[in-house]
Amino acid sequence: MATQRTPVYFLSHGGPNVMEQHDHPAYAKLQAIGAEITQRVKPKAVVVFSAHWQGERDLVEVNTAESMGLIYDFYGFPAHYYEMQYPNQGSPQLAERLLKLFSNAGIKAEGVRRGLDHGVWAGFMCAFNPETNPLSVPIVQVSLFDTEDPDQHYRLGQAVSSLRDEGIQIICSGMAVHNLRDMYRAMQQAPKPIPYAITFDQALKEAVETSPESRQQAMNELMKRPDARKAHPTFDHLLPVHVAAGAADNDTGKRVWTMAEGSMAWGQFRFGELGA
Repeated sequence: MATQRTPVYFLSHGGPNVMEQHDHPAYAKLQAIGAEITQRVKPKAVVVFSAHWQGERDLVEVNTAESMGLIYDFYGFPAHYYEMQYPNQGSPQLAERLLKLFSNAGIKAEGVRRGLDHGVWAGFMCAFNPETNPLSVPIVQVSLFDTEDPDQHYRLGQAVSSLRDEGIQIICSGMAVHNLRDMYRAMQQAPKPIPYAITFDQALKEAVETSPESRQQAMNELMKRPDARKAHPTFDHLLPVHVAAGAADNDTGKRVWTMAEGSMAWGQFRFGELGA
């Protein structure tokens, strides 16, 4: 029986605190997406790109470790956040496969041994709760480039797209709108979102849902919008969606849910269709 081509997901992962905010609408949505992946997609492995890991300007890094701890790359949270565990296993074999795919695509890449950053494990703790919906397959993380070039990241996704035909799940983790600088100002006017959180979130939806032959250009233009630097003072949390769109190949994109909240927006996207 032929393997069903996996869809591609972009997850807005929020801060580590979402793991304990079970009444937050984003927590329930991440849970639903996680169940969709484990129960309907049923991938053989997961390749994940996170906003919290950049390689070099012209080189990406691939985690070749079979087992590593977590990276607690956040500040000012209660002590128990720095003791949290998320069970995970890597795949040196899949990592080597990724390195070969990048080489074939003319992308410089090297293997490193690294733990999972919170852009992966905090969101996965919601989507793939180890007790209620475990993701019992290998997870291999790949870095972004250390640039803000949308086309470079689109090509990064294109380089790994063929893995989808082998039952491998590609997940890209960032945030539809992400402005930490305005977060405290936004908290004072809660629950009303800052206007750019609404306008850029909508523009991202329109770009993602553009027909595949025009999507790359639409997403390139997205970053030139007047509200782009307000929505993303740095583009690290946006570029994973460019990777996802590149990995989608000729499949269409769809926003499955969003919520604008203060200086953030929680847009969740799926590229491609679910199998039967």
